[in-house]
Amino acid sequence: MSEKHPIIAITGSSGAGTTSVTRTFENIFRREGVNAAIIEGDSFHRYDRTDMKLRLAEAEAKGNKNFSHFGPENNLFSELEALFADYAKTGTGKQRKYLHDPEEAAPFKQEPGTFTPWQNVPAGTDLLFYEGLHGAVVTPEVNIAKHPDLLIGVVPVINLEWIQKLWRDKSKRGYSTEAVTDTILRRMPDYVNYICPQFMHTHVNFQRVPMVDTSNPFISRDIPSPDESMVVIRFAKPKGIDFQYLRSMIDGSYMSRANTIVVPGGKMELAMQLIFTPFIWRMIERKRRSV
Repeated sequence: MSEKHPIIAITGSSGAGTTSVTRTFENIFRREGVNAAIIEGDSFHRYDRTDMKLRLAEAEAKGNKNFSHFGPENNLFSELEALFADYAKTGTGKQRKYLHDPEEAAPFKQEPGTFTPWQNVPAGTDLLFYEGLHGAVVTPEVNIAKHPDLLIGVVPVINLEWIQKLWRDKSKRGYSTEAVTDTILRRMPDYVNYICPQFMHTHVNFQRVPMVDTSNPFISRDIPSPDESMVVIRFAKPKGIDFQYLRSMIDGSYMSRANTIVVPGGKMELAMQLIFTPFIWRMIERKRRSV
C-alpha cells in the first residue's frame, strides 16, 4: 500500500461484470479530474490467442481437461505483483496491452489477440487502476492482494455469472452454447482454487443476486436486468462507513448484517459512486500531503 502512489484493484472472473464496474470508476475519475493508469488483467496472461489455442490442444491431447486462463501456469502472477510493488514505490512499472479485436489492434498495426511490447507506466499519474481476474491472488510464491489500497470484488451468484458469460460469448464472440459450457467446466478447478479465495482478501465485495429464476443458466435467453436483481455489498472493515447515509440516499436499501448493505440492482452504480468517491478523495488528499 502506498500513500504517494495508490492502487485500486477490481477483481472478478470472466463474465462477472467487472467491466461495468470499471466504467463507473472511469466516470468518477473523469468527474474528479483523476489521472489514472488503467491496467487490464488480460495483459498479464502468459500466452497470446494463437499460442493459447495451441497449448490448450496440447493439454487436451495429454488428457488435461482443466487447462484454463484462471490458473498460474497461464498467467504472469510475478510480473503483476512486480507492477503493483513498483508502482507503489515509484509511480511507474512495466505494463503492456492485450489487443482484443481489430479495432484495438489497428493503431498498433498488430493482429488481434496479441500483446503490445512491454513499456513503462507513464510518469505523473494520480493512481493505478487494475481490472481483471487476479487482483487479489495469494499463492505460496506471490501475494498480489497486499498491494492495493482499495481492493474490490465483483462476484455475482454463480448461475448469474454463467448466464452473463454465456450471453457475452455467444452474442459478441460467436461461440456456441456447447463451447462456452466446455470452457466453464474446464475452468472449474482453477475457479475454485484461484478465483474464489481472492474474495476473502477484498475490502468490499459486490454480489448481484437475481430475483428471477436462473436455476438452469444454460437455457436462459437473456441476462436478468438490474431491476430484476438485488446487490449485496459486504465491507470487510465497516468502521467509518456511514450506513445510515447510504440508506437515506438509496431507496429500497436495507442492512442484512452489521457489515452488509443490500441495494436494488438498478442502484448499484449510485451505491458505488456514493461509497467510492470519498475513498478516492482521501487517496488523492493523502497523495498530495505525502509529496
